[in-house]
Amino acid sequence: MSSSLSFIDSRKLSVAPMLDWTDRDFRYLLRLISKHALLYTEMVTIGALIHGDRQRFLAHDAAEYPLALQLGGSDPAALAECARMGEDAGYSEINLNVGCPSDRVQSGSFGACLMAEPNLVAEGVAAMKNAVTIPVTVKTRLGIDEHDSYEFLTHFVDAVSAAGCNIFILHARKAWLKGLSPKENRDVPPLDYERVYHIKKDYPHLHIDINGGIHSLVEAQQHLQYVDGAMLGRAVYHDPYLLIDADERIFLQAATVKPSRHDVIEAMLPYIEQRMKQGRPLKSITRHLLGLFQGQPGARRWRRHLSENAHLGDAGIHTVQQALSLVDKV
Repeated sequence: MSSSLSFIDSRKLSVAPMLDWTDRDFRYLLRLISKHALLYTEMVTIGALIHGDRQRFLAHDAAEYPLALQLGGSDPAALAECARMGEDAGYSEINLNVGCPSDRVQSGSFGACLMAEPNLVAEGVAAMKNAVTIPVTVKTRLGIDEHDSYEFLTHFVDAVSAAGCNIFILHARKAWLKGLSPKENRDVPPLDYERVYHIKKDYPHLHIDINGGIHSLVEAQQHLQYVDGAMLGRAVYHDPYLLIDADERIFLQAATVKPSRHDVIEAMLPYIEQRMKQGRPLKSITRHLLGLFQGQPGARRWRRHLSENAHLGDAGIHTVQQALSLVDKV
């Protein structure tokens, strides 16, 4: 089920790391729809991996590959240790979060505030590169607060690429750390795609992926005229089936029989059964399935049945099958 493409080829289209959304259950769903799109975990902090239940945080299904582990943190030694854990667990890539618009946490800085410390990010990248053989990448913003000049961004790219990072994912917005919530930071700062294109033009030797406000494969294809990869986020969560043509249109793989939405759910049932045997509540899985029939006849009945029944004590595979029977086959 996983991709046969090279790692770099799989980067042409990816699905962003999204906290509380891109867990292993949602990623498994996406892999039933696209074999080749690169998938990302939710961000995992270095403190959680070093001091918490690392098996739970790193657990995934081999069917999810290609799959990147996103880390949050800034301590180079801890990042290196966590990168090794990720490689040992089978991940295809280690990604450092320098884009999340959160302030400091107890274990140190992480996210967009690190843009102000490019040398520290560079140290972290170098430490991870020395610790693993898989790619180490950085996801970042265009700037933070008043520091939003092109020169600020190039200074960051210069420092981090000198440490060995040759793959950058640029969210085409700056982050306001003062005054805007993480949610507001996803929409309020204006998009500046041209600046991302400019970076690719000035750094042709680097692999540049673009992220932010991309809602369709058509939009992704437009960006791919100027950069190396496009990363979709919330649009995929709310309508996972929009990836159904990705393997053919983005990755130029000969189309096999594309699964219908019904086929995707039928293929998901054995996985759901297995996960429930492991103790996963049905509602924790089905919440990721609600958008699959977006815009289709019966989509509301599908969502309502799962929302009203997946949490009940006797909920199981039959609950999903009953919901599926309420949706018209098209």
